Amino acid sequence: MKNALNRLSAPGPTGEEGVAAVEFAIVVIVLLLIVAGIVEFGRVFWYYDALTKATRDGARYMSTANVATIDSTGVATATTLVVNAANAARVSPVLGSGNVAVTCLDASFGVITCQSNTAPANVRVAIINYSVTLGGLLPLAYGTGQASSAATLTPRTTMRYMN
Repeated sequence: MKNALNRLSAPGPTGEEGVAAVEFAIVVIVLLLIVAGIVEFGRVFWYYDALTKATRDGARYMSTANVATIDSTGVATATTLVVNAANAARVSPVLGSGNVAVTCLDASFGVITCQSNTAPANVRVAIINYSVTLGGLLPLAYGTGQASSAATLTPRTTMRYMN
């Protein structure tokens, strides 16, 4: 009995020295992937929120724009407001005026042409053709073999024309 106890507590190689290190490495890799996914999702959510706020600013301006100049200066000013607000939030890639659509709507939310001296019932400001690269912070191989993927963000805001 004494001999068996000595064998159990005797120092020496048991063949399990590296098991904890291997398990730790596997767990750390999985945790890092989860954290990277959370960070990427948070970044895209932040961009979407910033773009939504920018469209809200543009729609708010358009809802009170002077009806006499709604097509000549109102649309251009609203577009500039959206671009400046989005780029002030440091979205990447930079938002351009080609990514902003300002639309006048009738009472049933059908698209109509913005015309001076003709008041629309509603106005809509939208972000179009804006893609964010996923995997930009920590490129991962997706199922398609690509190191990254793109998500298209299309926030928009519709408001009643108040003027």
